[in-house]
Amino acid sequence: MAPSACRTRSCPTWAASRRSIRGDARRLPLRDGSDSIGLRRNRLYERTVLPNGLRVLSSTMPHVRSVATGIFVGAGSRYEDDDIAGASHFLEHMLFKGTAKRPEPQMISRAIESVGGILNASTDREATLYYTKVARDHFDIALDVLTDMYNSPLFVPDEVERERGVILEELAMTYDHPDSLADLLIDRALWPDQPMGRDVGGTRESVGGITKEQLAAYHARQYVPSNTVVAVAGNVEHEEVVERVAALLGYDRTQETLPMRPVLPDEDSGVRVEIGNRKTDQAHICLAVDGPAANADDRYAVDMMNTVLGEGMSSRLFVELRERRGLAYDVHSSAMHYHDCGALLVSCGVDTANADKAVQAVLREQYGMQEGVTEEELSRATEYAVGRLGLRLEDTRAVMGWMGGQELLRNEVRTPEEVVASIRTITTEEVTDAARRYFGPGAYRLSVVGPYRSQARFEKLLAA
Repeated sequence: MAPSACRTRSCPTWAASRRSIRGDARRLPLRDGSDSIGLRRNRLYERTVLPNGLRVLSSTMPHVRSVATGIFVGAGSRYEDDDIAGASHFLEHMLFKGTAKRPEPQMISRAIESVGGILNASTDREATLYYTKVARDHFDIALDVLTDMYNSPLFVPDEVERERGVILEELAMTYDHPDSLADLLIDRALWPDQPMGRDVGGTRESVGGITKEQLAAYHARQYVPSNTVVAVAGNVEHEEVVERVAALLGYDRTQETLPMRPVLPDEDSGVRVEIGNRKTDQAHICLAVDGPAANADDRYAVDMMNTVLGEGMSSRLFVELRERRGLAYDVHSSAMHYHDCGALLVSCGVDTANADKAVQAVLREQYGMQEGVTEEELSRATEYAVGRLGLRLEDTRAVMGWMGGQELLRNEVRTPEEVVASIRTITTEEVTDAARRYFGPGAYRLSVVGPYRSQARFEKLLAA
């Protein structure tokens, strides 16, 4: 497995079956034009659905020398029962451990690294992504390696046990890094006793009990064409992409896949605090409230509120906690949007003696958002968001992720122009309304990692 293959907790913007190749791609009929969307005007992407349900998206970027290819699968922690928690992440690791065509793990990595390419993967709550980035001349190699991994992992017993040990160490590493632990604990506080709130990697108990047979069964269930998107961005034409993908993944295989587990309603209307007792020099703090889902009407109003509050060095949180008070080196906020839920988070690290002051300062700034934002603030936030989006999408891997993630989880792709248009319609009144809707007494969840044992002191701060 690639050393940096990982599980993630961030909300992806983006961010795999066991059949042999069937037929000649040139003879594979594609669905009619109503299922193939080509945005020729802005050239962001073109879309084709193969007869087996596999969705193929590409973005032609003739000015670049690289091609980024991603295989997105509907597999993640939200699809797992408690007894196999972490199976999606475990399976991601196993796809790097040998295939029928490349039985040794080094054969997989060497195929990409020998041409100077990048091969990696990540598992999140709602999707698993395998991706490469190579020079244009090596696109065929990259696609062959990815589809080989997707189609025919070996699940050699010795490799399963060896990788189990690696994953257990990866889980342990989370508890040794205070900021990672704070992230894990805030998820638990936001979504207790359900897949959304647990570590994507599972628990030591669940990972220790997952069998080779369970991994193979999960692979057979989820890694099917109808549950998969292939996205390619770079100096390549759509017709070539479709032909290559159809030759490698165009086989006929159907399977009812496991559904994504819905978020359970939170019966506790009070504040919730999770403490990670550690001997640290800093208190690692994460303060959160529920937020809108990805398709919610107020999603972009919340995004603009978040930008004003805590993105960049001119944000309210940065100015107040760092520039004026000197409480933190790094403080920032983020808006996370998922299929049916979301969260607004503020993270910072402060001296252990200043934890109370930091929490109070963050709360003041959040409540201050309810009093309104200025037109100047919103204008700066809008241009910040638009500019950052444009910069990010100069990279082939980012464009690949933009297309593939949306297609898998939304069954549509909003273009950057559409997103920018939505952002530019947001008013100061909408931002203020969002602050009043999401920030308030009883809404808060807090995780703190540091030399603390009692939750009561922090509960009082949140309830005040």
